[in-house]
Amino acid sequence: MSAELNPPSLAEAVNAKGFTGAAGFRIVAVEPGRAELALTRRDDLLQFFGHFHGGVISALADHAAGMAVTSALPKGRIGVTVEIKVNFLSPADGNELIARAKTLKMSGSIGVATVEVFSKNEASETLCAFCTATMRALDLSAEFR
Repeated sequence: MSAELNPPSLAEAVNAKGFTGAAGFRIVAVEPGRAELALTRRDDLLQFFGHFHGGVISALADHAAGMAVTSALPKGRIGVTVEIKVNFLSPADGNELIARAKTLKMSGSIGVATVEVFSKNEASETLCAFCTATMRALDLSAEFR
């Protein structure tokens, strides 16, 4: 790729604002085409059975997919969600969620990413959700350039 890619610091800046910051999403790693995010268990993120809420899992997967796509875009562009599909595979009852996203394909202004979300406890990780997301590349607002 000849164009300079977005720096990892962009992910930190975007993550700090709004819902993602309030929910406590943490960036573990960002590199071109990949992102890993984590979220520590809190009572306000759980559903009535005591598992992470599906909406929280979906939001974490969505944000990880966006970061993976954005990290592979030229500086000044950002990936925003066009479509997302989440399959819930098992209850997320661990102490932490881990979302690992990778960009499968970028073609023009459209990118597709996959995300595996794991429920993690002290001893193991269990795959609890699988996501596919389609992202559109848009110009980044002046605030983040």
